[in-house]
Amino acid sequence: MSSNSFNIPRHWWGKIIGGVLGMFKGGLSGALIGALFGHMIDRFIAGITGVGNTQKAFFAALFSSLGHLSKADGTVTDTEIRMVESLMQRMQISGEDRQRAIRHFNQGKETGFDLDAALLPFVQLSVVRQDLRQMFMEILVEAAFSSGTITQEEHAVLLRVARALRIPGHLFSAMLNARGPAGNYGPQGSYRQSGGGRRAAGGNTRGTIDQAYAKLGLNRKATDSEIKRAYRKLVSQYHPDKLVSRGLPEEMMEIAKTRVREINTAYDQVKQARGFK
Repeated sequence: MSSNSFNIPRHWWGKIIGGVLGMFKGGLSGALIGALFGHMIDRFIAGITGVGNTQKAFFAALFSSLGHLSKADGTVTDTEIRMVESLMQRMQISGEDRQRAIRHFNQGKETGFDLDAALLPFVQLSVVRQDLRQMFMEILVEAAFSSGTITQEEHAVLLRVARALRIPGHLFSAMLNARGPAGNYGPQGSYRQSGGGRRAAGGNTRGTIDQAYAKLGLNRKATDSEIKRAYRKLVSQYHPDKLVSRGLPEEMMEIAKTRVREINTAYDQVKQARGFK
């Protein structure tokens, strides 16, 4: 094909066809109406295509990041393998999709794996979808704590992902404290333990009131109105249907539902501790 050939962008075809048909029916005014209708069709098609691409990018970035996270401290443990298998079961992934997830996971384990490059497609497609980015980060943090604690090397991987996704420091810290020993992470998600490769001290801290606050992205200093406002925002943000319509892979809808249940449980704990309805 000649380099001088005239190419029409795909997102203009609806406007052009609608405008031409409208002109035949109603002259100039018909052309304007037809072009407007075509523009709506273009946006609808672009939205469907965009969601599909975002879902694929989310899926690929997540499983490759999980592979990189699992290999961060040098060894992929049986617990980490079971964690990924459990995640695929929760997502009801089978067949080719399962094989694709395993390929991405294995790529993430490879020496010289470029985490930033693997994240880039999802980063580019989720610029205005901070809710998707937060869901991505939540899944990764939950996976990191599958053994109950995380190493400094694993924390470093999580921090790199959080920075790539522009997750605010206080929110990243809240995600960590919601899963691990509350108070182990600073306001920017900094790791407070010393000594490479040591596990964060913890024990059984699940369900503590501090973690309930952290799951709402808050701490004990929050006012009642701030707690109520944060709860309403989170329930809306993590609504499964809304997330899927914005690019969350449909297989991850159950994970989003679990997150909503966790938010509700945390809110109930805080309300009971505060004594308000």
